[in-house]
Amino acid sequence: MKAASAVLLILAALGPGLHAAAPFIEKQDLFTSGDNPAYHIYHIPGVVVTAKGTVLAWCEARKRPAGVSDWDDIRILLRRSTDDGKTWSAPRSIADVPGPKTKNPFALRMKNVDPNDVTYNNPVLIADRDGTVHMLFCLEYMRVFYQRSQDDGLTFSRPTEITSAFEPFKKDYDWKVLATGPNHSIQLRNGRLIVPVWLSTGTGGNAHRPSVTATIFSDDAGKTWRAGHIAVPDTKEWINPNETVAIELNDGRVMLNVRSESKAHRRLVTTSLDGATSWSTPHFDEALLEPICMGGIVRYRHGGQNLILFCNPHNLAKEKGGAEPGKSRDRRNVSVKISRDEGQTWPVNKSVEPGPSMYSDIAVTQSGTILCFYGRSGDKLATPAFAGGRLTLARFNLEWLTDGEK
Repeated sequence: MKAASAVLLILAALGPGLHAAAPFIEKQDLFTSGDNPAYHIYHIPGVVVTAKGTVLAWCEARKRPAGVSDWDDIRILLRRSTDDGKTWSAPRSIADVPGPKTKNPFALRMKNVDPNDVTYNNPVLIADRDGTVHMLFCLEYMRVFYQRSQDDGLTFSRPTEITSAFEPFKKDYDWKVLATGPNHSIQLRNGRLIVPVWLSTGTGGNAHRPSVTATIFSDDAGKTWRAGHIAVPDTKEWINPNETVAIELNDGRVMLNVRSESKAHRRLVTTSLDGATSWSTPHFDEALLEPICMGGIVRYRHGGQNLILFCNPHNLAKEKGGAEPGKSRDRRNVSVKISRDEGQTWPVNKSVEPGPSMYSDIAVTQSGTILCFYGRSGDKLATPAFAGGRLTLARFNLEWLTDGEK
């Protein structure tokens, strides 16, 4: 007994760092259908932690009732937290292009599209190590703009159009519809900014298909942007690759994790030495299920750990192997996985939201708290299955994520 007491006294004297933290998870709704009469649906969540530790969470706020397409009247809203994601500022709109606006002509080919609606879409934020927050967004899936914040998202510069950066893609793929990201993206160790993009001829479903995936990049802190190579083409095996996330691997390569409508119903993965050119042959990751939905990826580097975290609905599309592309979504069971070998294997998988749950993004605060920002079904709210009724922030620690690991 005396020996045990002595050990406890020594541990107490050495401080709390030697004691394992208790597992915890907390959830907070940041955007809920019905909380603002101006908007009916919140979709496309994104989250990032700035160099100063501020958490930024954003989404698309859609003004039409449930069931209207991605060509709705849409604004981009942002909330800020300066206490590790515990409390939040009020939402505010952060994308505004002055002057007249023209609807994408490929949208006008579809029913129920109002030519007077203004569609701001697919916001992407990057937290620069120097404290800058870079932001890209699209207008009418046709034009792309860049702006930046020097005060942790309190204000943004006047947007500058960078659509011309996409013109080189046309020699390989004659796109008419385009989109950045969505979700957060990355700055490489050498300073390069990388943003995944998808491109479409606009001739298929929702004017978003067929599609291919690529990246654009900046080597001068966002002043200019250039097109990379097509990373994942549209083939019989890789059907309509689109919404894509990126991460820099420990060896300096950039890995893309790609949504598609392929019959394998698995995430596609490809790598490049520079994040822009000479992409490896894409392959399906058998551990990462694909119910045709956006996912998120981030580096976790705390407490001696160097991990990759990935989130998406860990669920198969409804008709594995025979579903019509784009028609077999079953978005539920948003989960977070851990890889300890740079995305080769994913031995840990923990469900965050077992029920209906949709798009998600993931970030890590400076204290090591993990943030998963995702869509889920609302309580008795009439919202579509693709978006859910609310955007929820789950805060949890690594101990919760690995609790029960064998």
